[in-house]
Amino acid sequence: MECDILIRNARLRSGAITDIAVSNGKIAQLGTSIKRSGQLEIDAKRKLTTETHVIAHLHLDKVFTAPFVSDEAIRQYHQEGMGGAMTAIEIGSQAKANYNESEIIERVRRVLTDAKFYGVSHIRAFADVDTKAKLTGLKALLKIREEFRGSVDVQVVAFPQDGIRREPGAEEYMWKAMDLGADVVGGIPWIEYTDDDARHHVDFAYVLAKKYNKDIAMLVDDAGDPDLRTTEYLAVRAIKEGWTDRVIACHARAMGLYNEVYHRKLVALLKRAGMGVVTDPQTGPLHVRVQDLLNAGVNVALGQDDVNDAYYPYGRCKMLEVAFLASHLLWMMTDRDRETIYDMITTNPAKMLRIEDYGLDVGKEANLVILDANNMLDAFTRQPEPSHVIRKGKLVAQCSTERMKP
Repeated sequence: MECDILIRNARLRSGAITDIAVSNGKIAQLGTSIKRSGQLEIDAKRKLTTETHVIAHLHLDKVFTAPFVSDEAIRQYHQEGMGGAMTAIEIGSQAKANYNESEIIERVRRVLTDAKFYGVSHIRAFADVDTKAKLTGLKALLKIREEFRGSVDVQVVAFPQDGIRREPGAEEYMWKAMDLGADVVGGIPWIEYTDDDARHHVDFAYVLAKKYNKDIAMLVDDAGDPDLRTTEYLAVRAIKEGWTDRVIACHARAMGLYNEVYHRKLVALLKRAGMGVVTDPQTGPLHVRVQDLLNAGVNVALGQDDVNDAYYPYGRCKMLEVAFLASHLLWMMTDRDRETIYDMITTNPAKMLRIEDYGLDVGKEANLVILDANNMLDAFTRQPEPSHVIRKGKLVAQCSTERMKP
């Protein structure tokens, strides 16, 4: 019996050495010394073989826009306490003056090509939708979504970066964005000037989500103010609207400043709402209390967040790099910690994005990464480029010396 791809001598995260047979885009068999041949046979050489990586939060339309914006944006965003976060966003908006659909596609293509070779299979990508960006970035991402479908699957988030009430006209653009085919309703309620406006921002998102039957992903409380409470309101509305397990809170950095009593109440509320939290500790001085959230049963993922833009000068969609940085910033360095962090770039975000058929099990879609590493410690230490990336049962990328065309 011939299969499409037969991987020999793959080391699973458990440490077990196995063969993996792939047929018709699925994992057909796992076991030692599989008695089959493959149209393509790969010797994994006892190297670590895992699920593909998933990015639950990336401002994809903004990649490589740092040259268009003053360094003052990064200074404001990274200052202690993040008191200048809103100022940074206002400065960062300057980049949208240069928006051009073909130029955005060219920048994004570079990033997605890298993402593919680093083993990323899915990205939830935010596109600014407002009176400055209009629909330019969103249209660009919708086009690139189709170009990379099957190698890197992109969920496009319609994102009103500068607010709803604060940015007259943004609501109309959000309606148009959903009509054009955006996959997810975005939001950033904390940026509004008043609590009433912030609640309206969240309420409006639920109107869109229910109208188009879409999930919600919002940047909440992304500043150093312990009085910010939009994460709470987002969770309350998820429960009341019956949108549990369909809402994600990104950043929520103010949670790191909440008092213990309120923090525990909020964590319980997040769990009840089935809300996941995406944290990006590498892109700002504050972050959520990851261990407390995980211990309480709240799903937490790591995001790339930015690539060379107004808020973060680095990044390349290499999630092993993000995991390595998070290991230091979160002081999670034991063997168990590394497994937990690796979950935060694989299974955890896959669950948040509600990706069906994900996982390294028989019957699941064959989305696999063979890392040039002997174990998880080796992978974190050296952050090697994958030797092979398999998507939907097809080899889509090999190491840099043998890179294929996108």
